[in-house]
Amino acid sequence: MTSRENILRTIRFETPDYIPMNFHINGACWHHYDQQALQDLMEAHPFLFPNFCRQDIVQPNYDLTQRKDEPYTDSWNCIWETTDDGITGSVHQHPLDNWNAFENFAEPSPNKTDGTHPIDWPNIRNRVKHQKENNELVCGGLPHGHTFLRLQDIRGYENLIFDMVDEEPKLTKLIDMVTHFNYEYVTKWLELKPDMMSYPEDLGMQLGPMLSPEHFRKYIKPVCQQLMKPARDQGCIVHMHSDGDIRTLVDDLIDGGVEVINLQDLVNGLDWIANKFAGKTCIDLDIDRQQITTRGTPEQIDALIREEIERLGSKQGGLMMIYGLYPEVPLKNIEALMNAMEKYATYYN
Repeated sequence: MTSRENILRTIRFETPDYIPMNFHINGACWHHYDQQALQDLMEAHPFLFPNFCRQDIVQPNYDLTQRKDEPYTDSWNCIWETTDDGITGSVHQHPLDNWNAFENFAEPSPNKTDGTHPIDWPNIRNRVKHQKENNELVCGGLPHGHTFLRLQDIRGYENLIFDMVDEEPKLTKLIDMVTHFNYEYVTKWLELKPDMMSYPEDLGMQLGPMLSPEHFRKYIKPVCQQLMKPARDQGCIVHMHSDGDIRTLVDDLIDGGVEVINLQDLVNGLDWIANKFAGKTCIDLDIDRQQITTRGTPEQIDALIREEIERLGSKQGGLMMIYGLYPEVPLKNIEALMNAMEKYATYYN
C-alpha cells in the first residue's frame, strides 16, 4: 500500500496499514540544536523520515515572514516581523487600523500571491504533475490564516472584534473582498485536481475561541462554507486546521463539509475529542507542544502517544498524528517522541 493510499484509507475508515505520522521540524531548530545530533535522530527513524539525507550543514530556507530583523510587507500591505529566524512572525502594522484608508484599499491578484507570499503557479503545476506521476498525495489549499486571521491582520484584533459588535458596514465590504480573493485562489487550485484541500485558520485561544460563536456564525462560517463548497462538489477531501480551544465552534466548522479535522490534543481534551469525532470524522491530531513533550519525561511521552491512539484510533482508521518540533524541547524527549510515534503507528495493524 502506498503512502497516498494509506492516507486515503485512513480518512475514509477503510482499514489502513498504519496510522499516518508526521514529524515536522521547524526551521528555527537548526540553529537552536546541535545539527548532527538532530540528524542522528532523524536517521534512526526512517519511518518518520523516509527520504532523509544527511547534510554537513543544514541551511533552512526561511520564508518571508520568518526572517529576523527583516520586516516583510505582504500583498495586503500587512507588515510582518519576527524575533527569531524560522519562527513565523506576526503583523505589527495593520493597513486598515483606521477605516479612512479603506477607499483606496484593493485586493491582490491570486495569479501572483496566496495573500501572504508570492505564488509560482507554473512551479506548482509541475510539482503536482510529478506527484501524480509518482502516485503521491496531492494537497492544495489556502494559506494559513486565510479569512479570520487575514481580517485581523488587516484591521487589528481589537478593531475587528469591535467591528463585529458594532456591525460596521465597511467590515462586510472587507469580508467580501477577502472572500473573493480566497475563492479565486481556491478555484485555481481545484483546476489542478488535488486529492485534498486544506483550510488552515487558527480560531482558538488557550481557553475558548478568539471570537464568539455568534460572531463566527454571522461573519466567518458563511465564508468557510462558500470556500469549501467547490472542493466538496469536486469530490476533494476537505481538511481543516485550527490551533487552540475550538470546542464551541467545531460544530459550525464541520457543518461546512470538513472531513479531516486537525486540532490540538490537550487544549481541547482527549475525552471531548473522543466523544466528538472518534469513529465519525477523521482526526489529524496535533500532539501537545506545551506540557508533556516539553517538560515531561520520556516515559510520560510514550504513555501520552499510546493513550491518544487507544482513545482515538481503531483498526478501521480515522486517526492521523502530527508533531511540530520547536526549540527548547530536550533531545531525550525528541527521541522519545520519535520512538513512540514509530512504535505505535502500527498499534492497530
